[in-house]
Amino acid sequence: MDKPPVKMMDPTLAEMGNHLSDAMKILESGKLESEQGKERRKLSWKDIPGPLQGDGQDVVSILQLVQNLMHGDDDKQGQRRMQYVAEQGHMALLGHSLAAYISVLERERLRKLTTRILSDTTLWLCRLFRYENGSAYYHEDDCEGLVKVCRLVINTHYEDYATEGFTMLSSKHPVIYQSAACRPGLGQHLCSQLGLPLSCLCIVPCNTMFGSLHQMDVALLDKLIRDDRESGKVPLLLIANAGTPGAGHTDKLSRLKELCVQYNMWLHVEGVNLATLALGQVSSAVTAATKCDSMTLTPGPWLGLPAVPAVTLYRHEDPALSLAAGLTSSQPVEKLRALPLWLSLQYLGHDGIVQRIKHASQLSQQLLGHLKTLAPIKTSVGVLRPRPHPLFSQDSAPSSGGSVEGYLEGERDILDALNRWLGEQLAQQVPLSGVDVVELEDEGTCVRFSPLMTAAALGTQENDVAALVEKLGEMIPVLSCTLRFRQDFKDEVLQQASLSYIEDLSWPGLGGVRYEPRTTDLDEDKRQHSVEKINSDLLKKLMELDTDLYFSGGPEFCEEKNGIFIGMATEDLDVAELVETIVSIGKDIEESGKLFENMTEVVRRGIQEAELQLQKANEEKLMEEGVFRQIPLVGSVLNWLSPVQASVKGRTFNLAEGCLDSTEPVYSVKAQMNKEASLDSPKSITKRFPGQKLFRRQGAGSDSVSDTSSVNQLEESFRETAHVQASDAEEAEVPQERHVHIVEETALSDQRVPEGHETESVDTLR
Repeated sequence: MDKPPVKMMDPTLAEMGNHLSDAMKILESGKLESEQGKERRKLSWKDIPGPLQGDGQDVVSILQLVQNLMHGDDDKQGQRRMQYVAEQGHMALLGHSLAAYISVLERERLRKLTTRILSDTTLWLCRLFRYENGSAYYHEDDCEGLVKVCRLVINTHYEDYATEGFTMLSSKHPVIYQSAACRPGLGQHLCSQLGLPLSCLCIVPCNTMFGSLHQMDVALLDKLIRDDRESGKVPLLLIANAGTPGAGHTDKLSRLKELCVQYNMWLHVEGVNLATLALGQVSSAVTAATKCDSMTLTPGPWLGLPAVPAVTLYRHEDPALSLAAGLTSSQPVEKLRALPLWLSLQYLGHDGIVQRIKHASQLSQQLLGHLKTLAPIKTSVGVLRPRPHPLFSQDSAPSSGGSVEGYLEGERDILDALNRWLGEQLAQQVPLSGVDVVELEDEGTCVRFSPLMTAAALGTQENDVAALVEKLGEMIPVLSCTLRFRQDFKDEVLQQASLSYIEDLSWPGLGGVRYEPRTTDLDEDKRQHSVEKINSDLLKKLMELDTDLYFSGGPEFCEEKNGIFIGMATEDLDVAELVETIVSIGKDIEESGKLFENMTEVVRRGIQEAELQLQKANEEKLMEEGVFRQIPLVGSVLNWLSPVQASVKGRTFNLAEGCLDSTEPVYSVKAQMNKEASLDSPKSITKRFPGQKLFRRQGAGSDSVSDTSSVNQLEESFRETAHVQASDAEEAEVPQERHVHIVEETALSDQRVPEGHETESVDTLR
């Protein structure tokens, strides 16, 4: 058979597609301009807007500018700030370009084209999501469709609203009912856009005694509606959830629909679970959404389509009221909003759309199956379980070792901090999982895994879920140990007079501590400065230790200042050793500070005494050698003919006592110390295996085992260092020209010694 003739594509459309493809390659390549281009960029567009070029710029230069603005200062290859855009995403982007091109067509041709696009897209969506005989409104803002639906309902209930306006509402106040689990700020946004007072908004609580904590209380809703009707108000509209934003729960839509029919109310449903209507098997709870009066769909996140509009499907028989409410428009250009979605749905096809939603549901089920084997993890999910939320729980934490007593007060804040840390770590280490942290009113802080909203855009696969479970398994013991050791750490700190415990329930770790100097004779300002200086130096010392613990200055907005916060703990942590080490290092820093504080006056008095002794030594030298030997030329001849065996008296400046001493005892003591050191090596109090970290307990499930506490070795090392520094400072020699570090050199400064008759120099002690 002969192949059917292939119609030639419009050259303009073909060129547009090529330009878009080339532009996407340039923008996604990550290639930055040359060094010369960077210098020009620093002077042109980076800080201030530049003027328009008189002769214009080519397309490549403009795209290069856009790329620079997108990537900012990321000079490293592969550092992207935008998610990967798949091929179906390119179709959506092409739709925006085509919409601008189509808008220049003649009016009649444009009307026919937009009508076809709008009718096709509406038909496909209604069939995909089982919403028969529905109309569609396409909008950029997720809330805009609900606002237009509310206007439609107002026009329906108040027949003269189009002519009388708000005066019709003043006599009979409309009431909009909203679940307490709806999106935050949704009701307030509706009232603001509709010009209604907040008294027209009624928040319906969720079940508190029976059923799910995230499902609307139907019995209470019934009572609220009856009370409003008796008071002369008009129940207008009910907003229900098929997948709450936080926990993914679905309201009892069938029962809610019955109430709406009973009281002549409009039922609007929204939520991520509406995506599952496209699957072959759907739960009855979500299937009930197909009987609602309107629903808002967000196919962009579900299918990984960037910049496609949200869709509100609704049923209403009066097109005039729909036009008055803004749900339909006579302007063909506005109908082009559906063009990106029209292109993308055709590119994916029915099977491609269903496969993406099915894949996300399978990822959710996969994670739920693994979470059942992790004891300290609770899950809070809806009926279809499309959004499992791992929640770390103290109730199932291991009870061996440590203690969890005293956590009744502030227990939730501590668990929230730990779960927040868990979510941040999982999002950082497994970025393709798409997990994030949410705050739920009843459960507190939770880690949310919502593949229906993230998997298509991120390309999440089963191995990413497996990696997420693996990381969870690694972090659960750390969370459990940290929770158990918090109270032990607090008790150890409170036993130390020089430490104060910092209570910060939002810190994900052992807790905070502050070293308090023992000096009480300082005023408040000097004491605060001393506390700040000591704790700052103490934090630096702790961060330099060979340990797995994380030390920090605390949260960014912490009320407690000058604190040292310790991060997450492991099973083999020796809390007592940790606290003792903090005390030991703090004392060394405090004592060193006292030494330097007193050094100024000591050095001043010592220099005065040294000057007197040096002057006296020079006079004695002059009397001993005679005047002629002080003349350079004559002195050298006399020294050559008759060398003088002058005795050089070394001096040391004792910083502790502020006086000059002879160097002879120092030499004898140091010689003896060196001899002893060569015979007997220093004995280490603590024995530590190679690679073993500090603060590890013996037999605590760790590979590195220490025979005794390692705090003694650490404390000894700090004391030896401080002792050597003090000895060096005490033995520093005073020079002839008022330098306190060099010994007196009276015999070497003015006297020339013949070759072979040099005297022993004692100018240094180090």
